[in-house]
Amino acid sequence: MDLDIWNFLTILLMVFALCTLIAGLFTAYFGAGKSRKIGAGLIVLGVIVGILWVYLAGMGNVVPGGDENIPVTDVIIESLYVIIAAIIGMVIALLLFLGAIMKS
Repeated sequence: MDLDIWNFLTILLMVFALCTLIAGLFTAYFGAGKSRKIGAGLIVLGVIVGILWVYLAGMGNVVPGGDENIPVTDVIIESLYVIIAAIIGMVIALLLFLGAIMKS
């Protein structure tokens, strides 16, 4: 596998686990009846995918990257930077959107 595929899979699993966990917490807290059960299921799914991601990330110490091997921790740290940057960009865009809606 190429390094780009590893980055993609790492970000995909991390974001999926995080978003599923947050959506599950939100649904379980604000929902009622059946919605709370669905929220609990989302929480469990988020935790399982998170554990799976940690297990898969810990399987190998290096990621094959062409001529050189790259440590898995470097891929994880780079992925966290990408996720943090995406969240910051999303929050700024949301605040601009809400500001424009509130002014009109």
